[in-house]
Amino acid sequence: MLWTSAGTALFALADHPGWAALCGALLLVVLVDLVIVVRHLRQGPHFQPGRDIPPYEPVHDRPLPPRPPESGAPPP
Repeated sequence: MLWTSAGTALFALADHPGWAALCGALLLVVLVDLVIVVRHLRQGPHFQPGRDIPPYEPVHDRPLPPRPPESGAPPP
């Protein structure tokens, strides 16, 4: 965040508007990412996605079906 802020200011002072805009856009992306990360950290381990995300299918404790023989292997 510090580098993008400094880059924006210094490139603007050095009359390089393209680089200043690029650093400013990168600063905006970094700030949005930081806000999202802090928000998720504050929610803690009980974060739940929205209603449009279905829950995970529970694991079923049943034996797996037998595997078919590999090709080239003689049948038992």
